[in-house]
Amino acid sequence: MHRYLTVAEVTESARRLVVRFPDTCRLRRIGTSRAGRPLLMLSVGHGPRQVLVVGRPHPDEPVGGATALALAEQVARGDGRSAATDRALVTWNIVLCLDPDGAALSEGIEETLTAAPTLEGYYRTAYRPLAAEQPEWAPIESRRLPESDALFRVIDELRPFLQCSLHSVDAGGTWVQLTGDLPELATPFQACADELGIPLQHGTYDALYWDNPSPAVHVLPPPDSTARLAAGSENITRSTWCAPQRYGGVTAIIEVPMWATDEADDPAPHPRPAETLRTLSDLLRRDGHQVTSLLDRARTFLPPPDRDPRRRVLEWMADGLYDLVASSWTPLIHETPRSPLARAQICALDVVSRRQPLRAAGLLLRLLHTSAAPEAPALHHTLDTLFTTWCRDFEKSLNLRWIPIPDQIELQTRTTLAAANSALKTLR
Repeated sequence: MHRYLTVAEVTESARRLVVRFPDTCRLRRIGTSRAGRPLLMLSVGHGPRQVLVVGRPHPDEPVGGATALALAEQVARGDGRSAATDRALVTWNIVLCLDPDGAALSEGIEETLTAAPTLEGYYRTAYRPLAAEQPEWAPIESRRLPESDALFRVIDELRPFLQCSLHSVDAGGTWVQLTGDLPELATPFQACADELGIPLQHGTYDALYWDNPSPAVHVLPPPDSTARLAAGSENITRSTWCAPQRYGGVTAIIEVPMWATDEADDPAPHPRPAETLRTLSDLLRRDGHQVTSLLDRARTFLPPPDRDPRRRVLEWMADGLYDLVASSWTPLIHETPRSPLARAQICALDVVSRRQPLRAAGLLLRLLHTSAAPEAPALHHTLDTLFTTWCRDFEKSLNLRWIPIPDQIELQTRTTLAAANSALKTLR
């Protein structure tokens, strides 16, 4: 597969698989989104062991839909190369898209990134919900969405020994987060990344305080760990990621990059970590506050937050998010004299410092572009100039290179299968 697929294309491809393999594949509706869109799950195989795959949990991460189909096709064909693809042993249950409403707000992202992948094109079309509206994460924020509830119901029904959540990251390297250790996953995962020329992410903002038994493999610390508080995930047991633990299952969150930087794979100590962290904190605050300043001037004529999810995200980010993230790095600055951070860890934070203002800027540009207010064009021009400069600086600063879509899919597919084979061995 050489391109990303829309939700409609993924759904149609799943229906064709059911027609081609009627004795092996079933497609059913497991719930309904907030806006009334169907949540569909494709099941492949008839084995007693259950794997649950969550496709496209974030709408700005389109690789998951293509990976979901690649997995379904491979299992349906019955390649017989491993226990995980034995249809008499394992049933694969694949949620085609967990957030179809969000995907609709990222309309055009698949075509944009397939035709001519650029950071500008990505952030101009991407939509990322606020945390309380992300189906996997909303329960941590004490909010239950119908998409979250549908996934919880499926987990309680299937009791999967493994759940795989198919994520991607805009820039950096590849990594895996686990809710429980899978000792035999690291080797095939790392070998696949090396074969495809995709750097491992040695240290990631998403799992900054998680256990790190092997390069780019992170395991959630135990419930009594104080490190969990430092990571801001003290309520993570409420998430859909941790739900399979009730039945002895493990979740693997598999992240693959769209743009890679070789700095992500550099474990050498950074020569000036504290100074660089301060610079990145200042960069995040400065750029984020510039977007907020333009938002302040546009608030009177933009759609209200209760009617437009993009406006809700902008208000959430403007309400102290940039300062909160930048301030969370202060302990790292104080720790660096005792334990210097690696170049890769600084690289991961560099990505975050640039990503967040660009996400906000992309959303605001779209709202300004569609506004009929006389003030909108001038504000759009000002922001567009900043946005273009930030994208160029991002690419140049980290020497980013695009990872071909087939390689993204291949890495995620093979890592998912390796996780299933590793998890199966823990059951024996």
